[in-house]
Amino acid sequence: MRAVAWGIIKNKPELPISTCLLNIHRELSEKIELWQPNQAAIENMFFFKNPSTAIRLGEARGVVMLALRLQLPEVYGYEPRKVKQSIVGRGSATKPQVQMMVRQLLGLQGEKLPADAADALAVAICHAFAKASPVFRSEPL
Repeated sequence: MRAVAWGIIKNKPELPISTCLLNIHRELSEKIELWQPNQAAIENMFFFKNPSTAIRLGEARGVVMLALRLQLPEVYGYEPRKVKQSIVGRGSATKPQVQMMVRQLLGLQGEKLPADAADALAVAICHAFAKASPVFRSEPL
């Protein structure tokens, strides 16, 4: 297993939410066109104490799902605990533990890997494991 590319999409906090969502859609669509994957996986939403954070994440996640589904035949979703369990072996693993295992599994020890990029790569690894395992079932969203 190897990572072909990874990254994060950043928006300036002062931008209106509609501009941020458009940027997410455009950048993700460009990456899909560039790398031409045949399927994608995303992390399912989880509980947030702050309702406005949950709403913003839901809006961004909706844009991501739309961009993926417009260009790909299959999009899968995984619960955060399932991702952590498949990467670290424990559903309660910490972000640094996930980051360390992602680096190890992909041979990225010398690479600077932002936490959000490590999370995305962890979901991709979880999906690869799920597709290879008859026990670990995954269904398209």
